[in-house]
Formats: sequence, structure tokens, C-alpha cells
Amino acid sequence: MPESSSKLIVGNWKMNGLAGGLEEAGALAEALEAQPARARVALCPPATLIAPLARLLEGTAVEVGAQDCHPLAGGAFTGDLSAEMLHAAGARLVILGHSERRAGHQETDADVAAKVEAALRAGVEPIVCVGESLEQRKAGRALGVVRAQVRGSLPAALKGRAFSVAYEPIWAIGTGLTPTVEEIEAVHAEIRHALAAAFGEAFVPILYGGSVKPENAAAILHAAEVGGALVGGASLKCADFLPIVRAAG
Repeated sequence: MPESSSKLIVGNWKMNGLAGGLEEAGALAEALEAQPARARVALCPPATLIAPLARLLEGTAVEVGAQDCHPLAGGAFTGDLSAEMLHAAGARLVILGHSERRAGHQETDADVAAKVEAALRAGVEPIVCVGESLEQRKAGRALGVVRAQVRGSLPAALKGRAFSVAYEPIWAIGTGLTPTVEEIEAVHAEIRHALAAAFGEAFVPILYGGSVKPENAAAILHAAEVGGALVGGASLKCADFLPIVRAAG
């Protein structure tokens, strides 16, 4: 098991993947068995694949997570899944507040905070996403927007618990555009300051996400206050994801 200061590399499969995709996860686990990584590694597949992926990866160095959860433990919420259900299926982490959820499902900071509390209730580790739009960055509001999201999305219940924050500039997700290392460091420093003010000096990884790929992973992962990566499309194939994992070492 990697030490607490190891970088966390998380693959977000989004709405991609059928049963055949499990072969890529198996190949990743085999590669990490042959040559262990210094990073902590997790895959967050669609909910339909959580249980089979958890069975496949049991006992390996690859953890399994989910992409969202409902704030309540149960009820008349057709199509939703509670954090307890995800945990029972084998998920040990969950991505919350991703910009695609905030924009496409109109999730507010308060909604995200409620889901974080649900994850903690179920024993699932939250990965809380924050990030600004291109318009907000151009207007010079990036730091303020991210600071407000951190304050609004992270409930006090997180104190003393395991969690991470993922900075994903909305304008960089899936576009091939990436902020400069200096821009990433500036936002991560702001997040670190907000985390320290709210939770003290406890170790909380701050991940970067947004067009992370093998070609830029090393530069990003070795920037100041970058504690890992939240990887989208490049996590679907072992040949793309494994170099990113290796770059964390």
C-alpha cells in the first residue's frame, strides 16, 4: 500500500465502457503487479461496471470508485444510486461535483456537500471537483471561483477523514487545452490555503484534471501542490493510462 503522501491517480471513465473494457483494467492491474507503482491508483467506471470491476481487481493495486451518488441512503428516486449501494457494489471512492454534473444536472455547492456527507456516511472516500469556466478565467475570477467552490462543497464533517480535491478547469476538460504549470500551481496553492483554513494541516491530495495525457503528465504531476491526477479519456486504455501512473513516481 502506497504511503499517505503518494500521489493519487484516478481514471474517470465517464459514460464509456461495456464488459469488454474490463480487459484494459485487467491489463493495468497485471502491469502494476509486475512493476508496482509509487502512486495510489483507482478506476471509476460507469455504475454498471463497478461490481464486475471490483471482483476483477480484488487483491490488486487498483482500487474501484464511482462517479456520483445520491445524498440519501434510499427512497423513491428512480435511476439514482445511494453511496451505500455503491459501497455494496465494491466502490471505495466516489467522484463528486464534477463540472459535467454541476452544469448538466445543475448541481450546486450545497448539493455537492450533501453528497460528500452521504459518501462519508457510507464509508466511501470523496473526490470533490472544483474548477472555473473559460469566461471566469478570462475575467480574472478563477481563484475566487475555485475558493468559493472549495468552501461551499466541503462540509465540516470531512475534518479528520480521508478525501481529496480535484481541480478541473472546465475549459480544459476534453478539449486538449491545458493550463500552464504556473497557472495550475497558482490555483492549487489557493486550494491548499482554503483547505488549511478549514481543516488544518492534514494531508489532503489536490489532484489536477483536464486533458491529462502521457505527454504532459510528468510536468503536471511534479508541479507544486499537485498531489495526483483525475484522468478522463486517457484512462480508458492501459497503454495510455499506465504511463501517467508511472509519471507520478
